[in-house]
Amino acid sequence: MRKLAFSFLLFLSSLSFAQEARLKTPWTDQMNPSDPLPEYPRPQLVRESWQNLNGEWHYNILPKGSIPEAGFAGTITVPFPVESYLSGVQKEVGPEMELWYERDFELDSKPGKNRVVLHFGAVDWEAEVWVNGQSLGIHQGGFDGFSYDITDQLVSGKKQNIRVRVWDPSDAGPQPRGKQIQKPHGIWYTPVTGIWQTVWLEQVPSSHIASVYSVTDWENKVQVFYPEVSGAKDGLEVEVDVLLEGKSVGQFKGKANQPLPVKLNEVRAWSPTDPVLYDVKVRLIDGKKSIEEVSSYAAFRDIRMDKTADGHQRMFLNGKALFQYGPLDQGWWPDGLYTAPTDEALLFDIIKTKEMGFNMIRKHVKVEPARWYYHADREGILVWQDMPSGDMGNRWEIRPGVYRHDMYKERSAESEQIFKTEWSEIIEEFKFFPSIVVWVPFNEAWGQFKTTEIVNLTRQLDATRLINSASGGNFEMEGNDIVGDIMDLHNYPDPVMPDPQVFGENTVLVLGEFGGLGLPVEGHTWQQKDNWGYQSFGDKQELFARYSLLMEDLKKLIPMGLAAAIYTQTTDVEVEVNGMMTYDRQVYKFDFDALHKLHQELYR
Repeated sequence: MRKLAFSFLLFLSSLSFAQEARLKTPWTDQMNPSDPLPEYPRPQLVRESWQNLNGEWHYNILPKGSIPEAGFAGTITVPFPVESYLSGVQKEVGPEMELWYERDFELDSKPGKNRVVLHFGAVDWEAEVWVNGQSLGIHQGGFDGFSYDITDQLVSGKKQNIRVRVWDPSDAGPQPRGKQIQKPHGIWYTPVTGIWQTVWLEQVPSSHIASVYSVTDWENKVQVFYPEVSGAKDGLEVEVDVLLEGKSVGQFKGKANQPLPVKLNEVRAWSPTDPVLYDVKVRLIDGKKSIEEVSSYAAFRDIRMDKTADGHQRMFLNGKALFQYGPLDQGWWPDGLYTAPTDEALLFDIIKTKEMGFNMIRKHVKVEPARWYYHADREGILVWQDMPSGDMGNRWEIRPGVYRHDMYKERSAESEQIFKTEWSEIIEEFKFFPSIVVWVPFNEAWGQFKTTEIVNLTRQLDATRLINSASGGNFEMEGNDIVGDIMDLHNYPDPVMPDPQVFGENTVLVLGEFGGLGLPVEGHTWQQKDNWGYQSFGDKQELFARYSLLMEDLKKLIPMGLAAAIYTQTTDVEVEVNGMMTYDRQVYKFDFDALHKLHQELYR
């Protein structure tokens, strides 16, 4: 039994008091608390009928094991983390406490014979959900979505009730958490707790299309679709219609839950210079009756490793070697922490990255909402997707020429399973998006364990992308080859590369992090002093001069076999001031046209 009582003083102490924003972005005041993030949250599978549950919820922060029977402390704006300014609360929770949410809602339309599904984009970290007092289950995982069929929990009458309990141990627990810690400093940031992506409802037939993704068969000009039908029964078929600029260019109909290969009679390959997307209609058919139709999209895009004429392994996009260069992108916001204030803001960093002349983004130890990857697909930017790190504590040393440190984190069986479960969920959920070309399970040996096993798991879940087994971390060997496809070093500030004589025969050679040139901009920093960068400069001219030298040195490594590089970083984050832009996105530290010109030299 949960403890029913808690003191009135504790209740008062948990009341919400508005606080000032430390930094505001251009979109902070555009966020509408009564209707935040109103956009459809799942662009990879679209139904016209849906209901957004973002907005004002009730909340309370209570000792772990208590229940909010005396009421709630105030209101919170969902889906912004409780620690964020945009939540309207701006309070920390901690491992000894739990965060509770509650709201009433009415269905926009009567379900009839349809089922009603409740979706959570992401909740950090452990979430238990009740509808009308009935527990639906407990989900663990701060970066993957989950859902419940709540049809049987609905009650007669208009008003329905949702309650959510969240517990997040932050860095006191073994779970994937990325850069969050209880006491932020340096490269470690404010904790993020609770609902941080859209909560929404949809109504579906008892047999319905639950998900769909596709892969490209490059040589045969075929796009193979993999629809998942929930509640499938004998005789059901799925038909896929692929359209380019409104014209059908390929169709296929087959049994439910079977691959559907669509031969394309008009092929246009997706790339950063031509991010063409096919519209896709997916129909579920029972005999001559159409049960439902959903909208999706696809890209004809191939990524693989191969040797160029000079004998070096490169990454090939659509049959051609392409040097990939992009920023380390952490996806943090001073007003919303993990959650961008608006969809326009979510898109903004991608647009600016393209304007700077990058063709790739490394999404660093964070997974974004589906709409971010949708924007990446539409705008045309390659994505390397990290697994959020957790259960750290490795011993670490840096010695020149040493690539395998044998300093793995000893994780418990529970910790290992938590990692495997969430990584598997992330891959299954996000392998839809063609912009993602590389999976990165580990960063700098942070919580790294059983690398070969994790690489094999990744390959089993998705054999169509490259695997960077440990960006800047420990590297395991199978015979003379690296486990995975990529050998990745980190070095600050100057560019270096792995030794091609040692690792180059069957491995892509990568500089996974470098740069980190810092420039604090007065009035646009997280704190007034003691901000941090790998190397600091006094003004934009000094910064650009040093960056230009980095580019000259980087260019020299490409003919030697370097296949990709990642510069730290897109924006400042909290006390880190080594971004191309300030944390509030108000000041650009570089002339973007000049950057674009510099970067084009890398792709030649």
